[in-house]
Amino acid sequence: MEDDGEPKQSSWAYLPDVCLSHVFHWLDDRDRSRAALVCKKWSCTMHSGSLWRCRTITFYGQPSRARTLEFQSALWYTKKFGKYLKHLEIKLSNPYNTPFIKKFQVIMRGLLSHLGKCNSHLESLSIKYLELDCLIWKNVVRAQFIKNLAAFLKRMSNQLDYLNLKGARITLEEGCELLNSLSSLTNRSFISEINIEDFFSLHLSVYSSALFHQTMSKFHRLTILTFNYNCISDELLDILREHSSHSLCTLNIKCHIHDPHGQVVSGVSWANLAKRAPKLNVNFFFERVMKHDHLARILLVEIPVRSISLRSCYFSDPDWTMRPTLTNLLPAYWHGLQKLTLELNNDHELLDNELLQLILSCKRLLFLKVWAFLSVSFMERLLQNRAERKCILTTIKVRIYTAQEDSTEEERLLADIYRKFKYLIDSELNYFVITYPMV
Repeated sequence: MEDDGEPKQSSWAYLPDVCLSHVFHWLDDRDRSRAALVCKKWSCTMHSGSLWRCRTITFYGQPSRARTLEFQSALWYTKKFGKYLKHLEIKLSNPYNTPFIKKFQVIMRGLLSHLGKCNSHLESLSIKYLELDCLIWKNVVRAQFIKNLAAFLKRMSNQLDYLNLKGARITLEEGCELLNSLSSLTNRSFISEINIEDFFSLHLSVYSSALFHQTMSKFHRLTILTFNYNCISDELLDILREHSSHSLCTLNIKCHIHDPHGQVVSGVSWANLAKRAPKLNVNFFFERVMKHDHLARILLVEIPVRSISLRSCYFSDPDWTMRPTLTNLLPAYWHGLQKLTLELNNDHELLDNELLQLILSCKRLLFLKVWAFLSVSFMERLLQNRAERKCILTTIKVRIYTAQEDSTEEERLLADIYRKFKYLIDSELNYFVITYPMV
């Protein structure tokens, strides 16, 4: 057998650059650095900008050795390849004391300063659940962090397209300072997506603030805005209509029992916005706001609602009933409602007939998630209507609450119903139904 004296190269040596880059994409930092030692070609791949466009850095409040190494690696590589970064996510996991928060603030100051100098590509930034109203955030540390973040947002304001500060929980003045940073260079901002859900501290009536209205008037290209109902007012809707109606597609609105939600908002303001923003869809998320008179003040017929979520969070209150909401309020959205989530625990109130009638009236309803006291026969009736094409549901997720500890008989009936409609469920539905004792 003839031997030419040269070692045979592995087929990996001939792998096209685009394929090799794809392989590197799925490796973590440690494996990437090891692979880069194989040869010059692999080392060059390691330094390809496409590998470093997205980064997540998690600050662990209770670090182990493995977590510490993971964090240090993520931080080091973010700084080393920061010039390529397009999408940055910062996670703060279980912060537990003031020294940890101080360390977080110092590290973030250095990181943001470095990225502010070297990066000209950052498009999205996410720093969720800062909870700056917690006691572990001492005033000096908190003020310094907000100052550093505001300076960074100012530097990135001409390129940033997405900002997520969900759960920051800051004062009205601090919140407006951060948002104003996005428009400080040109006095207007062209960022397209902002998530400021739970951005402001609890109990603030943001809707009455002239400072907030002035801040929001500087955004001129919003497509998606996620925020709390305590920000909603006629003034805000008019501002969105005037400055972002040409681009606005989605409003995600959370309404929580502890946030003020008693303000009067005109249906005319909603109608004017919907008319000027024909692509607009509104998604409502209610938490423990369940009373009919409260909901009726919010769910106006002029709103182009696509999704509604009503969650009682296991709180039961004899002063409210869900029946009038199902029969009087929600049917107004029969032409546009696509997703309905109901998580109800309210004095064993059975809602079979009202819920089924609502589902059949909503001609575009695709997604249904219900946790409530229902009879098992409700599922058979619902699936029979689906089989007869009287509704177009594609996802059905139901948790049937029962007051009995032993739900064996209900489970048997559900199994029979599944077998009866197995052909439909397996071929057309994302289907999950169980019983859940609530004793």
